[in-house]
Amino acid sequence: MDRRLVASAVIAALYGTLLAGTAVPASAATPAAAPGAIDCRRVKCVALTFDDGPVSDTQRLLRILKDRDVKATYYVVGKNVQANPSIVRTAAGAGHQIGNHSWDHPDLTRLSAAKIKSQLSRTDTVVKQATGKKPSTLRAPYGAHNATVRQAAGRPLVHWSVDTLDWRYRDAARIIRTVKAQTKPGDIVLLHDIHKTTVDAVPGIITALKDRGFHFVTVDQLFAPTTLPAGKVTHHNRNAYRR
Repeated sequence: MDRRLVASAVIAALYGTLLAGTAVPASAATPAAAPGAIDCRRVKCVALTFDDGPVSDTQRLLRILKDRDVKATYYVVGKNVQANPSIVRTAAGAGHQIGNHSWDHPDLTRLSAAKIKSQLSRTDTVVKQATGKKPSTLRAPYGAHNATVRQAAGRPLVHWSVDTLDWRYRDAARIIRTVKAQTKPGDIVLLHDIHKTTVDAVPGIITALKDRGFHFVTVDQLFAPTTLPAGKVTHHNRNAYRR
Protein backbone atom coordinates (compact mmCIF):
# COMPACT_ATOMS: atom_id res chain seq x y z
CA MET A 1 0.00 0.00 0.00
CA ASP A 2 1.19 3.54 -0.72
CA ARG A 3 2.99 4.95 2.33
CA ARG A 4 0.99 8.18 2.04
CA LEU A 5 -2.29 6.24 2.23
CA VAL A 6 -1.08 4.33 5.29
CA ALA A 7 -0.07 7.56 7.03
CA SER A 8 -3.43 9.17 6.23
CA ALA A 9 -5.30 6.18 7.62
CA VAL A 10 -3.30 6.24 10.86
CA ILE A 11 -3.86 9.98 11.33
CA ALA A 12 -7.60 9.59 10.65
CA ALA A 13 -7.85 6.79 13.21
CA LEU A 14 -6.02 8.80 15.86
CA TYR A 15 -8.20 11.87 15.19
CA GLY A 16 -11.37 9.81 15.44
CA THR A 17 -10.23 8.40 18.79
CA LEU A 18 -9.61 11.87 20.17
CA LEU A 19 -13.03 13.04 19.05
CA ALA A 20 -14.71 10.03 20.62
CA GLY A 21 -13.01 10.75 23.91
CA THR A 22 -14.17 14.37 24.02
CA ALA A 23 -17.62 14.14 22.44
CA VAL A 24 -20.61 15.52 24.39
CA PRO A 25 -23.35 12.91 24.91
CA ALA A 26 -26.44 13.58 22.82
CA SER A 27 -28.58 13.73 25.93
CA ALA A 28 -26.46 16.56 27.33
CA ALA A 29 -26.22 18.48 24.08
CA THR A 30 -29.94 18.32 23.28
CA PRO A 31 -32.27 17.83 26.23
CA ALA A 32 -34.93 15.26 25.48
CA ALA A 33 -38.61 16.11 25.79
CA ALA A 34 -40.13 15.17 29.11
CA PRO A 35 -41.30 11.56 29.03
CA GLY A 36 -45.04 11.21 28.74
CA ALA A 37 -45.52 14.94 28.04
CA ILE A 38 -49.19 15.75 27.51
CA ASP A 39 -50.34 18.35 24.99
CA CYS A 40 -53.69 19.67 26.20
CA ARG A 41 -54.34 21.19 22.80
CA ARG A 42 -54.65 17.69 21.38
CA VAL A 43 -56.08 15.59 24.21
CA LYS A 44 -58.74 16.14 26.87
CA CYS A 45 -57.13 17.58 30.00
CA VAL A 46 -58.41 18.52 33.42
CA ALA A 47 -56.63 20.06 36.39
CA LEU A 48 -57.73 18.85 39.81
CA THR A 49 -56.88 21.45 42.43
CA PHE A 50 -57.00 21.05 46.20
CA ASP A 51 -57.27 24.06 48.51
CA ASP A 52 -56.57 24.88 52.15
CA GLY A 53 -54.13 22.12 53.14
CA PRO A 54 -51.88 20.51 53.86
CA VAL A 55 -53.54 18.50 56.63
CA SER A 56 -53.04 14.94 57.80
CA ASP A 57 -55.54 13.56 55.27
CA THR A 58 -53.50 15.11 52.46
CA GLN A 59 -51.17 12.14 52.90
CA ARG A 60 -54.02 9.76 52.07
CA LEU A 61 -54.85 11.87 49.04
CA LEU A 62 -51.23 11.69 47.88
CA ARG A 63 -51.32 7.89 48.09
CA ILE A 64 -54.54 7.79 46.06
CA LEU A 65 -53.04 9.99 43.34
CA LYS A 66 -49.80 8.02 43.29
CA ASP A 67 -51.60 4.69 42.93
CA ARG A 68 -53.52 6.05 39.94
CA ASP A 69 -50.61 8.00 38.39
CA VAL A 70 -52.48 11.31 38.61
CA LYS A 71 -50.91 14.75 38.98
CA ALA A 72 -52.71 17.63 40.68
CA THR A 73 -52.17 21.15 42.04
CA TYR A 74 -52.30 22.10 45.71
CA TYR A 75 -53.18 25.64 46.72
CA VAL A 76 -51.73 25.64 50.19
CA VAL A 77 -52.28 27.86 53.22
CA GLY A 78 -48.98 29.06 54.65
CA LYS A 79 -49.69 28.33 58.31
CA ASN A 80 -50.61 24.74 57.38
CA VAL A 81 -47.39 24.38 55.41
CA GLN A 82 -45.49 25.61 58.44
CA ALA A 83 -47.19 22.90 60.53
CA ASN A 84 -46.79 20.14 57.89
CA PRO A 85 -43.74 20.89 55.73
CA SER A 86 -42.97 17.23 55.01
CA ILE A 87 -46.35 16.73 53.35
CA VAL A 88 -45.74 19.61 50.95
CA ARG A 89 -42.24 18.30 50.30
CA THR A 90 -43.67 14.89 49.43
CA ALA A 91 -46.30 16.42 47.15
CA ALA A 92 -43.76 18.48 45.23
CA GLY A 93 -41.40 15.52 45.00
CA ALA A 94 -44.18 13.44 43.46
CA GLY A 95 -44.61 15.97 40.65
CA HIS A 96 -47.61 17.87 41.96
CA GLN A 97 -47.69 21.65 41.61
CA ILE A 98 -47.78 23.84 44.71
CA GLY A 99 -49.62 27.16 44.56
CA ASN A 100 -50.04 30.01 47.04
CA HIS A 101 -53.39 30.33 48.84
CA SER A 102 -52.35 33.01 51.39
CA TRP A 103 -51.04 32.63 54.93
CA ASP A 104 -54.28 32.19 56.89
CA HIS A 105 -57.09 32.44 54.32
CA PRO A 106 -58.39 36.01 54.73
CA ASP A 107 -60.50 37.90 52.22
CA LEU A 108 -57.62 39.70 50.51
CA THR A 109 -59.90 42.44 49.18
CA ARG A 110 -60.27 43.70 52.76
CA LEU A 111 -56.52 44.11 53.24
CA SER A 112 -54.04 46.81 52.25
CA ALA A 113 -51.50 46.09 49.53
CA ALA A 114 -48.78 45.74 52.19
CA LYS A 115 -50.79 43.16 54.14
CA ILE A 116 -51.63 41.23 50.96
CA LYS A 117 -47.95 41.06 50.07
CA SER A 118 -47.16 39.87 53.59
CA GLN A 119 -49.76 37.09 53.31
CA LEU A 120 -48.21 35.90 50.07
CA SER A 121 -44.53 36.34 50.93
CA ARG A 122 -44.84 34.44 54.22
CA THR A 123 -46.44 31.56 52.35
CA ASP A 124 -43.82 31.73 49.60
CA THR A 125 -41.11 31.47 52.24
CA VAL A 126 -42.39 28.33 53.97
CA VAL A 127 -43.18 26.63 50.65
CA LYS A 128 -39.70 27.36 49.35
CA GLN A 129 -38.17 26.08 52.58
CA ALA A 130 -40.12 22.84 52.18
CA THR A 131 -39.76 22.32 48.42
CA GLY A 132 -36.93 24.54 47.20
CA LYS A 133 -39.29 26.44 44.91
CA LYS A 134 -41.57 29.47 45.33
CA PRO A 135 -45.17 29.08 44.11
CA SER A 136 -45.66 30.59 40.67
CA THR A 137 -49.44 31.05 40.88
CA LEU A 138 -51.95 32.35 43.41
CA ARG A 139 -55.49 31.36 44.23
CA ALA A 140 -57.18 34.10 46.20
CA PRO A 141 -59.21 32.81 49.16
CA TYR A 142 -62.94 32.70 48.33
CA GLY A 143 -61.97 33.74 44.80
CA ALA A 144 -62.12 37.33 46.06
CA HIS A 145 -59.97 39.79 44.15
CA ASN A 146 -59.80 43.42 43.12
CA ALA A 147 -57.25 45.65 41.44
CA THR A 148 -55.16 45.87 44.62
CA VAL A 149 -55.04 42.09 45.00
CA ARG A 150 -54.17 41.51 41.35
CA GLN A 151 -51.37 44.07 41.43
CA ALA A 152 -49.95 42.88 44.76
CA ALA A 153 -50.01 39.24 43.65
CA GLY A 154 -47.10 39.62 41.27
CA ARG A 155 -48.12 36.39 39.52
CA PRO A 156 -51.13 34.85 37.75
CA LEU A 157 -54.30 34.24 39.74
CA VAL A 158 -55.75 30.81 38.96
CA HIS A 159 -59.32 30.21 40.04
CA TRP A 160 -61.70 27.49 38.78
CA SER A 161 -64.42 26.59 36.31
CA VAL A 162 -65.97 23.60 38.14
CA ASP A 163 -67.05 24.33 41.71
CA THR A 164 -67.88 21.09 43.52
CA LEU A 165 -69.22 22.91 46.60
CA ASP A 166 -67.56 20.11 48.56
CA TRP A 167 -67.19 22.42 51.55
CA ARG A 168 -70.98 22.77 51.73
CA TYR A 169 -72.12 19.30 50.75
CA ARG A 170 -69.98 16.76 52.59
CA ASP A 171 -71.14 13.97 50.30
CA ALA A 172 -68.60 12.00 48.25
CA ALA A 173 -71.16 10.63 45.80
CA ARG A 174 -72.51 14.14 45.13
CA ILE A 175 -69.02 15.47 44.51
CA ILE A 176 -68.35 12.71 41.98
CA ARG A 177 -71.63 13.39 40.17
CA THR A 178 -70.91 17.12 40.01
CA VAL A 179 -67.44 16.67 38.52
CA LYS A 180 -68.63 14.02 36.07
CA ALA A 181 -71.54 16.16 34.85
CA GLN A 182 -69.81 19.52 34.62
CA THR A 183 -66.21 18.90 33.54
CA LYS A 184 -65.15 19.86 30.02
CA PRO A 185 -61.67 19.71 28.43
CA GLY A 186 -59.50 22.50 29.84
CA ASP A 187 -61.41 22.82 33.12
CA ILE A 188 -60.00 23.51 36.57
CA VAL A 189 -61.85 21.65 39.33
CA LEU A 190 -62.06 23.16 42.81
CA LEU A 191 -61.74 20.68 45.69
CA HIS A 192 -60.62 20.87 49.33
CA ASP A 193 -58.39 18.19 50.81
CA ILE A 194 -59.27 19.40 54.32
CA HIS A 195 -62.56 17.49 54.02
CA LYS A 196 -62.56 13.69 54.43
CA THR A 197 -65.53 13.31 52.09
CA THR A 198 -63.60 15.09 49.34
CA VAL A 199 -60.64 12.75 49.62
CA ASP A 200 -63.12 9.85 49.70
CA ALA A 201 -64.52 11.09 46.37
CA VAL A 202 -61.20 11.30 44.52
CA PRO A 203 -60.98 7.67 43.33
CA GLY A 204 -64.48 7.96 41.87
CA ILE A 205 -63.65 11.29 40.23
CA ILE A 206 -60.57 9.82 38.59
CA THR A 207 -62.43 6.75 37.33
CA ALA A 208 -65.33 8.82 35.97
CA LEU A 209 -63.08 11.22 34.07
CA LYS A 210 -60.67 8.57 32.81
CA ASP A 211 -63.68 6.73 31.38
CA ARG A 212 -64.40 9.91 29.41
CA GLY A 213 -60.83 10.06 28.08
CA PHE A 214 -59.45 12.79 30.32
CA HIS A 215 -55.78 13.24 31.22
CA PHE A 216 -54.95 14.71 34.62
CA VAL A 217 -52.42 17.55 34.63
CA THR A 218 -51.14 20.34 36.84
CA VAL A 219 -52.24 23.92 36.26
CA ASP A 220 -48.98 24.78 34.51
CA GLN A 221 -49.34 21.75 32.23
CA LEU A 222 -52.93 22.69 31.42
CA PHE A 223 -51.79 25.96 29.85
CA ALA A 224 -48.46 24.84 28.36
CA PRO A 225 -46.74 26.08 26.30
CA THR A 226 -48.43 29.38 27.24
CA THR A 227 -47.22 31.24 30.32
CA LEU A 228 -50.01 33.02 32.17
CA PRO A 229 -49.47 36.75 32.74
CA ALA A 230 -49.05 38.19 36.23
CA GLY A 231 -52.08 39.97 37.63
CA LYS A 232 -54.58 38.21 35.38
CA VAL A 233 -57.35 35.95 36.73
CA THR A 234 -57.81 32.69 34.81
CA HIS A 235 -60.60 30.15 35.29
CA HIS A 236 -59.97 27.49 32.62
CA ASN A 237 -58.29 26.68 29.32
CA ARG A 238 -61.29 25.37 27.40
CA ASN A 239 -60.32 27.21 24.21
CA ALA A 240 -57.05 25.31 23.82
CA TYR A 241 -58.49 21.88 23.06
CA ARG A 242 -59.17 21.12 19.41
CA ARG A 243 -60.78 17.80 18.51
